[in-house]
Amino acid sequence: MLLALIGLMIIQVYWIKNTITVRQGNFTRSVNEAVSNVIFRLEKIEMANEMKERLDIISDERSWPVVTDSLNAKILKEIQKIDNRADLEKFFNQYFLTRDIFKNYILNKPKGFVEDRLNAKLLDSLLYDELNKKSINTNYSFGIFSPLRNKMVIMSEGASPGVLIKEGFAFILYPSDLGTERDYLMIHFPNEIRFLISQMWGLLAISFLLIIVIILSFAYTVITILKQKKLSEMKNDFINNMTHEFKTPISTISLACQALNDSDINKTPELYDSYIKVINEENARLGSMAEKILQTAILDKGQLKLNYEPFDIHEVITDMVKKAGIQVEIKDGKILTDFQADPSEIIGDKMHITNLINNLLDNANKYSPQKPQILVATTNNQNGITVSIKDNGIGISKANQKKIFEKLYRVTSGDLHDFKGFGLGLSYVKAIVDAHGGDIKLESELKKGTKFDVFLPYNYVKS
Repeated sequence: MLLALIGLMIIQVYWIKNTITVRQGNFTRSVNEAVSNVIFRLEKIEMANEMKERLDIISDERSWPVVTDSLNAKILKEIQKIDNRADLEKFFNQYFLTRDIFKNYILNKPKGFVEDRLNAKLLDSLLYDELNKKSINTNYSFGIFSPLRNKMVIMSEGASPGVLIKEGFAFILYPSDLGTERDYLMIHFPNEIRFLISQMWGLLAISFLLIIVIILSFAYTVITILKQKKLSEMKNDFINNMTHEFKTPISTISLACQALNDSDINKTPELYDSYIKVINEENARLGSMAEKILQTAILDKGQLKLNYEPFDIHEVITDMVKKAGIQVEIKDGKILTDFQADPSEIIGDKMHITNLINNLLDNANKYSPQKPQILVATTNNQNGITVSIKDNGIGISKANQKKIFEKLYRVTSGDLHDFKGFGLGLSYVKAIVDAHGGDIKLESELKKGTKFDVFLPYNYVKS
């Protein structure tokens, strides 16, 4: 996919580059045609003026004003119709008088300096007109360079001699002149590239849009594949953990039932009570695990319904501390409480808030391998109560802190999961906190413990 993307982008860039090259070629050709037309029009205007001047002189010398005036008018009218150099010379060869004048006077007439022969405003006007005919609507500067004198003898306003010579187009001015040093018309387009791009902005916009779409599609595809791969791994891990977690209580219940049904075992009330207690405990454990999975499924489907009622958060915490305290004391640890919230009553779903507290206490105990020291504290603020649960466990790295609320995510040590669980507890906690309009924050440092701050508003009912 990456090679295909690179290939498409190379082709696209190559196509754009070629398109710009073609446009530049067309631009150069159009400029050449436009300026060539300007130079021809300048020659035609000069020839017409000189012809009129010569005919006026002949008219005075030979005293035939009527004939020459008529000829003068005809010649000037015909000259205006001519649009190329070959036709102009052909026209002059049609009349003996005109041919003599053209050969003996115009071609052999000494030419002055170009600045004396040429009107800069007329040149500018002709350039503007011819360039617009070629749809070249961009700024330009021009100048007339005389190699004989090695200087720019005419320049438009704002033109730079160096730029005109280095970057400008060069054309021979008055190419019909014979036996004289040629002057050059230099023209420069400072915004040539911008003008070319503006002429093809539609194509460029489509090209860049396609490139962006291809890149985004590629990125989306890769991200989706990686997410699916990660999700698949997490689901497989979840199934393995779930199988292991369910297998233990099921095996224990099975052994207890076999013992109760074994006729060789001396059955006493104490023994019956012991096995029944084991069965009940393991059955409750199975029910708790199944409930967690069912609640997660409900959350995924968006079918969670909260039963709002007022209750004292301290009573819920106290009850959960007593139940969790047994497991903590087995590890030679203890749970302390610091209730400072007053009032301590909120409106919410008591069952889910209870599960929330239970999950956090269970995690605090689970991830504190030796002598857990757990502190549960409450404080008030203007809008609700913050419940803080702090432990002295193994802590969570910065990299994992951003992921622990994701469903099925479990912190690992290399390729091993050192602690039992489905990876559902904290994702459930986050979902319940959000459903109550609250917030949960995490502070943790490796080998120094973890602290969860859960904020619950006094009265939040989702509309």
